[in-house]
Amino acid sequence: MSKEYDEYLHEHIGAVKKAAGWMCENLDTVRDLGEIEMVMFRTVVRKHDESKWYGAEYGPYDEYFYGEKDEEAFNRAWLHHIHNNRHHWQHWLLVNDDGKFGDGSKIVALEMPKVIALEMVADWWSFSWRSGNLEEVFGWYEEHKDGIILHPKTREFVEAVLGEIRERLAGE
Repeated sequence: MSKEYDEYLHEHIGAVKKAAGWMCENLDTVRDLGEIEMVMFRTVVRKHDESKWYGAEYGPYDEYFYGEKDEEAFNRAWLHHIHNNRHHWQHWLLVNDDGKFGDGSKIVALEMPKVIALEMVADWWSFSWRSGNLEEVFGWYEEHKDGIILHPKTREFVEAVLGEIRERLAGE
């Protein structure tokens, strides 16, 4: 258990909550959610990354970033994390081993619920909040989007949300 990793977790989760709060106050996309979806969004944000505080993830993450790098242990912790945290796009990928589903591709992206896609955007944007450059997320997304496998409807929604964030920031 390291003080550095604990501080990082508190800062990251706090930044996700700030990003999500800003999104709730400023984005029509979020304000247009139904009452139930809005409660769900606030709930998933409140519980964001809870699994990082526990054994399967805490020790391997702490060691990887603040101690000895054990890639095997970290990879297992990361796999646990994406399987237990729906805000990661990797959670929504189906390995299609026999080609019977969808278009026959080996990897099929399932559509993410909007609430979860919004949490994912808040997670990505949290790093911009921590750095103080709220526009940093746009460059990050452009640089990484070709490697991010999303269902076409999810990608359209995510890009609309990012576009609305950019517009609102430009108007401030």
